[in-house]
Amino acid sequence: MIRKAMFYELLDDSLVSCYLCSHHCRIAPRKFGFCGVRENMDGELYTHAFGEVIAANPDPVEKKPLYHFLPGSYSFSIAAPGCNFHCGFCQNWQISQLSEHSPRLSEKQERSPADIVRNAKEVGCRSISYTYTEPTIFFEYAYETAKEAKENGLYNVFVTNGFMTPEPLNTIQAFLDACNVDLKSFRDEFYRKICKGRLEPVLQSIRLMKKLDIWVEITTLVIPGQNDTDEELESIARFIASIDRSMPWHISRFHPDYQFGWAEATTPDTLRKAHEIGKAAGLQFVYLGNLRGEDRSILCPNCGAVVVARSDTSILDANLKGNRCGSCGQTVPGVFE
Repeated sequence: MIRKAMFYELLDDSLVSCYLCSHHCRIAPRKFGFCGVRENMDGELYTHAFGEVIAANPDPVEKKPLYHFLPGSYSFSIAAPGCNFHCGFCQNWQISQLSEHSPRLSEKQERSPADIVRNAKEVGCRSISYTYTEPTIFFEYAYETAKEAKENGLYNVFVTNGFMTPEPLNTIQAFLDACNVDLKSFRDEFYRKICKGRLEPVLQSIRLMKKLDIWVEITTLVIPGQNDTDEELESIARFIASIDRSMPWHISRFHPDYQFGWAEATTPDTLRKAHEIGKAAGLQFVYLGNLRGEDRSILCPNCGAVVVARSDTSILDANLKGNRCGSCGQTVPGVFE
């Protein structure tokens, strides 16, 4: 479905300047931006990513991953095709790298924002997650759905690469409750070469999300030989700590996929090393993903008691009184019910 886009300016010669994301594409008539879903139609920008989903599923919110946001609840997770990054290691490349000319677009299903909210409530979800692909590129759809969700008592979550501009974040702030941001590296060269993006806009987005009082958790997919040096992991951990030591950091295991089928999977030892680096940087909450047998419980930052006992995505027990530790009364950072 085509809808008039937000966040663009008309330039001379019917060019449009899109400032939804930090590519700041200048798009000629009848051409698409980098994301492949925003088209200049005779001097006006339109999005092809409205009212149709390529994926829609209820997921445990822990799979986003969000560990300090409504633990144990389900989030209705939706995606429209496309992305404003072209990461060679993408784990969802089958849908994130689709464009308006891809055969798989026949799999899209029409669902209005009201449909999405109704579907979420029917299956008992407490939130809607805009995920799997990049929610920035279907912002208009996410924005209308998020407003509808709020009116119906649901929370909203972005799982994002963070490459948006400040304007959309400020626009959706009143309706957006949580974000998990992929901080893929701390080197601009990595972002430019492997993701076709840049690092600084991602860092700016994380800072702005925190300023806007959106709950933020960070994920880093650790890729052998690409972003797994002690120096790089220390840089990521120090950056997170400089914003908020209580901001959770999820360290995820890479599995060979897409254009990185030649690479090796991340070893458990590498992930545990990253965990130690995060704790040494002062981070209160560091979690290992995609690794069986690891304890993903939330510990009180004051007394160390288990406040949320978790097995994978299942909550076994909770020792919370509101958002305070049931043992010592210390506030536990996060959004709890």
